[in-house]
Amino acid sequence: MSSQPGQSGPPPGPPYLPQVAQLGGIPSIIPDVPISVLLLALFIGGAVTHMTVFQVNRRRERKFVFSALLFGFCMARITALTMRIVWATHQTNINVAIAANVFTAAGVLLLFVVNLLFAQRIVRAYHPSFGWHRTVSWVFRGVVASIVALLIMLVITSVHSFFTLDPGARQKERNVQLFAGTYLATLAFLPTPIVITAALLPRDNQVEKFGTGRLRTKLALLLTTSFLLSLGAGFRIGVNFAPRSLHNPAWYHSKACYYCFNFVIELIVVYLYAGARFDKRFHVPNGADGPGKYRGVTVNTENETYGNAGAQNQQTPASGEAASGERTSSATTAVEGQQNSGNPMGAVGSGRLAEIPKGSEPPSTHNQILAPTNKDGVKTVV
Repeated sequence: MSSQPGQSGPPPGPPYLPQVAQLGGIPSIIPDVPISVLLLALFIGGAVTHMTVFQVNRRRERKFVFSALLFGFCMARITALTMRIVWATHQTNINVAIAANVFTAAGVLLLFVVNLLFAQRIVRAYHPSFGWHRTVSWVFRGVVASIVALLIMLVITSVHSFFTLDPGARQKERNVQLFAGTYLATLAFLPTPIVITAALLPRDNQVEKFGTGRLRTKLALLLTTSFLLSLGAGFRIGVNFAPRSLHNPAWYHSKACYYCFNFVIELIVVYLYAGARFDKRFHVPNGADGPGKYRGVTVNTENETYGNAGAQNQQTPASGEAASGERTSSATTAVEGQQNSGNPMGAVGSGRLAEIPKGSEPPSTHNQILAPTNKDGVKTVV
């Protein structure tokens, strides 16, 4: 029996399709394109929301780069979904498949970084001396740097696996991908034990609250997003540890699992942070660099909350006493009394004021009638 083209023999040339089943499989116009378009619109809404929040805070000189990070994550997801739509309409274009897989695997790392830095802020709030210690700060920086290193490893091995048929090289690349996936799943879960331990450990200092809202609300928000991201990362690495043949995929390779454990979970995190106003809850003062720098900071200023009228209506006790003293001083001054020269107006005509001794009454002018001005321009009193 003669072999048919494309069913036997080596492929014509690189890049080559993977020989194992992939999560989500090869996309098709139905149902992948409608689902991808819907998710694309939702990620566009998330990108607009977080960039708007970032720009508003920037105009108010409030530094909060996490909104920009979530904007970047949404843009990465928009690119990944766009590549998947193109792949669905050009199923034989393996280069598009490579781009779609790379953007899908790389985007979620930004959410891991955001949660780790939020966990660091909570540790510094509960245990300032420990959280601000130089060693602890460098550990967090090292973890973030390791995420960048793993991203580079994943991209290189994923792309190279499409350009080689060597079983030994593919096995080594698979080992690297399994290690990187396990490490990233651990990092996705890492904020959970960090913040729980920080909250339960005894402390000899007052909690340095930051941002707006209660600290327990921040804990609940971070634990929820950490759980969701851990669920997605754990599912993806579990699928990689249980490979199946390209022509015999399992239920966990289905399109429903692909979209739910990737994009749907991430959309929940994106909109959960936006709806909870994480830019206010996790805000810290610009330039905070040590213990005590979180304390006594509010996000909204008086003018932002009450407007200019509220700021003008508030007076300090010192200003009130000064105003009262001015009224008392003006009440104890009056026109000088009549002079012996016979001018009834006395010093009034000259415009000079004299202080009346305490306890005396100012001269009464109740019964005085002002006559018309004479030819010299002087009014007389009758």
